[in-house]
Amino acid sequence: MARDEKFEEDLNSLLFRLFRGLGEEARFKLSRLRDRLVELHRENVVKINHSVMELVCARHLVERGYDVQVEWPLEGGLTCDLFAVKGYGSLIVEIETGFVPPEHALDPSGYLAARIASKIVRYSGYAGKFALGIPPYYVLQFSPVFAKPPRERKPGELEEIKGLCDLYYRNPPVSLAEVRNARIHAVYVVDVDGGVVREVDPEAYVKRNSV
Repeated sequence: MARDEKFEEDLNSLLFRLFRGLGEEARFKLSRLRDRLVELHRENVVKINHSVMELVCARHLVERGYDVQVEWPLEGGLTCDLFAVKGYGSLIVEIETGFVPPEHALDPSGYLAARIASKIVRYSGYAGKFALGIPPYYVLQFSPVFAKPPRERKPGELEEIKGLCDLYYRNPPVSLAEVRNARIHAVYVVDVDGGVVREVDPEAYVKRNSV
């Protein structure tokens, strides 16, 4: 079976499960997102592990009244995984699987911590709310500073986060103002097997998973 055919077959199989309990309009919205992901896969933009998590998360949001787009372009050359709108409110969800490229095999923890911090800082300013979507088997590590209101953050905390981002992501570098105003509002635990999403408060998530 060709690579593109396998990708489309897998998404169709997942969609069949996700359709259960949904009305016709919600099914149409998910089918449209599936079609977009298939198109992007043919252009070698997306991969299957990432795409199935996007679809499961999209179902969760569609059920809650959001209009959802996948792989949505933002300013500055950024593209977010999910951009959702409900009324006057907007939400960005970035999917994080915990993948570490071979070039960071000797510093995986530092690399992942910087990647998560950079995503929160760079993406959260483009929507009213920001969330990270993760699989149940991945323990997400991010600074508890991001769960606090900006007025409660100390200069030393901001500089520490900026320094971490600058170690790996300097094109362009993040600013202290961006770090100060960045915020994560939710962690979405995306269970692809069950086709469900569990929403967790970020402050509670940090406390529960702190080492």
